[in-house]
Amino acid sequence: MSPGLDSFRPVETLECRHCGAGAPIDEHFCGQCSKILALGRHGNYFTFFGLPRKLGVDERDLERRFRELSRQFHPDYYYNAEPAERLASLERTSYLNDAYRTLRDPMARIEYLLSLEGLSPVSMSSAVSEKVPPALLEEVFALNEALDEIRELRETGNVQGALRARLQQAREPIEQKHQDHKRRLTELSATWDALADEAPERDAALDALHEVLLEHRYVQNLIAAIEREEQYG
Repeated sequence: MSPGLDSFRPVETLECRHCGAGAPIDEHFCGQCSKILALGRHGNYFTFFGLPRKLGVDERDLERRFRELSRQFHPDYYYNAEPAERLASLERTSYLNDAYRTLRDPMARIEYLLSLEGLSPVSMSSAVSEKVPPALLEEVFALNEALDEIRELRETGNVQGALRARLQQAREPIEQKHQDHKRRLTELSATWDALADEAPERDAALDALHEVLLEHRYVQNLIAAIEREEQYG
């Protein structure tokens, strides 16, 4: 597996459009004239918030940082500013919102870190197109049988109580797998966070996160299929 793209990125600076001074790529304001900097090229969501690239994020601290930056970037403060500053405030506000939505969601945070490290994204849509993960073959086979039975019950006009009971029976093992994956992802996230930057185990930890997240997304799609049947119930 190739290392993350950021591993090869040299330390860069942004040039302040107001005074021409240079500032580190992830600074928000010019250290020379204090003007807001154009977004330009940037590091990543973690460094934008001043956070290490770790999966364990304190949600209250993240919200505090978000609110603080929101106030600093708010376009209302730049209503009478130069066009470049108004544009910079809009760019940083938009990027801030995207970063916050991603980092506050544990699964989206894992997916984002995997993408930073050079692994393909694991989205809900991509999980649909993937073949059944080997670890889920038994559950998927059993669920497909159960859904066929449920459709037959519906076609024969069986009572609603029987349909609901069969749906609940089909859902229980899938929900259990869903919880197992969440627990496993929490464990793997802690393992990743504990590794040093150059630790040889990093690749294995990333691969494990990628595999379990793919299974987790696939299971979410299975639950969605059951919920669609429940709507017909």
